[in-house]
Amino acid sequence: MSAGGGGFLAGLRRTLEDGGLRGSFLVRDLATGDELGIDPDVEFPVASLVKVPLALAMLERIRRGELDGAAPVEVPPGRITTPGPTGVSRFRHPARIAVDDLLYLSTSVSDGAAADALFGLTPPAGVAAELRRAGLGGVTVRHTMRELADTPVERFDTARAHLAHALAIDAGTPGGGHRVPQLDLSRANTGTARAFTDLLCAVWTRPSRVHPDVAARLRELMRDNVLRHRLAPDFASDSAVWSSKTGTLLNLRHEVGVVEHADGRSYAVAALTESRVAAAGQPGVDALMGQVARRLRDRLRAAATA
Repeated sequence: MSAGGGGFLAGLRRTLEDGGLRGSFLVRDLATGDELGIDPDVEFPVASLVKVPLALAMLERIRRGELDGAAPVEVPPGRITTPGPTGVSRFRHPARIAVDDLLYLSTSVSDGAAADALFGLTPPAGVAAELRRAGLGGVTVRHTMRELADTPVERFDTARAHLAHALAIDAGTPGGGHRVPQLDLSRANTGTARAFTDLLCAVWTRPSRVHPDVAARLRELMRDNVLRHRLAPDFASDSAVWSSKTGTLLNLRHEVGVVEHADGRSYAVAALTESRVAAAGQPGVDALMGQVARRLRDRLRAAATA
């Protein structure tokens, strides 16, 4: 649509570049289908965003009776001590956890060990098959979360973490290859802002090939997301509900979600970015992502009421 205008989008691109970001953004009005974005078809490794299609696949298999959500699963301890991972990933001892509760840990708490327990029940190829069944393309699922826990950052202490980020920034190729396998588009789990927006629309709107019970539970899991430092400050309020999933790996910072306003308007938002700054902690980058996504939403919303 024409809500953005070339000058508006060019200005947002400059803002991202000035902040050391390359980004792919898309905001879509769930009622009208109107959308506004910045390079929404650029492919990125998706890191923990893959836990959304994983949850969709698991919920669909539970609905069909192929899996029992109450069945306990023996989950080995992750024993991860580096900053970032949550939940069972940091456990020191084995645990027995029901499939339903693993879904909560994987999706709402972004627990990689819980996600891998689910991948043990529905491997990447099975998740990909469920996406095809739902008519959703553009997301490629190739590997489990365990492979994300073996990157260069785990080989450096905190004081030298910037070296891993420098490698992530500088070791890529123009064709999407990368010396770090998790950042190589031919080997990683990948997707685009458009693909994740399509997935969100399938979960939030009707009619859809996603079963209503599956969609309702997935909306609940994303609404309960505990990682709210990235886009949530710009979208969550007393008059708006923000439901989302983040993804973080080395210099990648992503978030996809839906904002539901009290006036009935709802927007799917996808922000996939890579930082060009060699530093582990970049709160300014997270804030910049939220500001750009909100400006896109504001522009789209204003155009709908003009």
